[in-house]
This record gives sequence, C-alpha cells and structure tokens, in this order.
Amino acid sequence: QVQLVQSGGGSVQAGGSLTLSCAASGRTFSSYAMGWFRQAPGKEREFIAAIDWTGATEYFADSIKGRFSIARDNAKSEVYLKMSNLKPEDTAVYFCAADHNYFNIIRFEQPGYWGQGTQVTVSS
Repeated sequence: QVQLVQSGGGSVQAGGSLTLSCAASGRTFSSYAMGWFRQAPGKEREFIAAIDWTGATEYFADSIKGRFSIARDNAKSEVYLKMSNLKPEDTAVYFCAADHNYFNIIRFEQPGYWGQGTQVTVSS
C-alpha cells in the first residue's frame, strides 16, 4: 500500500504558475505509476497527467498539454505537477494518484490510491 500526502496549491492570477507536490509513504514508490486528476465544482473528475514508474513515459490531457508538466523523484518518493500559464478554467481541486498499472491511470482513470486533494484557484 501507499499513502499520498499533497502540498502546494493556493490562489494565483491568470497567467501565473504553481507547483503541486505529492509525497508517498512506503519503500516501493518506484514501483508505482503516478498521476494527477482534478475536479472543478459541478463537474466530473478529469484526468490531467501521468508518469510511469521509471519517469520515462508521460501522458497529458489535451486541456493542459504544453502548460503543465509532471515529474517524479523516486529518491524522495515524490511526484510534482508544475502548472504554468494558468487559466481561470484550471480552478479545481487537484488530486494525485498512484497505481502499479500505468493504464489504470491513463486509460481507465481508476488508480488504486488517492491523495487528499488540494485547491487551486485561478482568478482572472
């Protein structure tokens, strides 16, 4: 099992940048694919980005491609979502996620583990 604790987030003006962090417990972090999702008020949860256990393969939703990046540090058991050129429509609660199976994140959007969520608010 893995426990995920998120940090970062907050409020920023449109065009600004934020970085979200997600720290994982346990000694098997490097065996997990990691991902980020978000849920805006009144909307369904949306997949954002994922990275495989090696860090060599990344996948992004079209809505954030070119503006967001994902990275992981297996030595620190952390994954990051770096967001730039933020828009008001990026306002949402953001969740990190983990699963041994990369495709459970990017295709089925059903990872086995979730972080607690963190609010990102982008004002115009």
